[in-house]
Amino acid sequence: MVLASQTLASVTVPTQDSFHIVLIEPEIPPNTGNIARLCAATGTILHLVGKLGFSLDDKYLKRAGLDYWEAVQLKRWDSLEELQTAYPKARYWYASKKAQRVYSEVDYTAGDMLVFGKETKGLPESLLETQAEQAIRIPIFDERVRSLNLSTSAGVVLYEALRQTGRLV
Repeated sequence: MVLASQTLASVTVPTQDSFHIVLIEPEIPPNTGNIARLCAATGTILHLVGKLGFSLDDKYLKRAGLDYWEAVQLKRWDSLEELQTAYPKARYWYASKKAQRVYSEVDYTAGDMLVFGKETKGLPESLLETQAEQAIRIPIFDERVRSLNLSTSAGVVLYEALRQTGRLV
């Protein structure tokens, strides 16, 4: 794993074409592990923000990421504000079931931040209110289903961004 500004020799330095997945206060280790594996497979940078609901040494987190952790460019932040200060020119897309815009209606560009909230509560209402134009949702067709799994959602949005930018070849 790479934390903050540290690097590992075995990790390819992300390019300007890299997307970023941002998880705010993730709670379930296997979800974060699955997303780490997704990031390793796609050259996407993973940002973990705020208080985590698990230890980065958690066996379920590591098992979900299998042996791909060395390929994950991982950055850790105390707050979203700290991340935004470090990446002031990035565009942020906030995934929420409460958003009006469907994720596939957005024109993604390299370097975009794809932001997801904690599994039990999603993103804070205050953030969604101030960033409504940057909020996106994945349609759900059965109202009995509250939401998709966090790692599924991250994969859906990331692969749309990769498709749009010609990275799927």
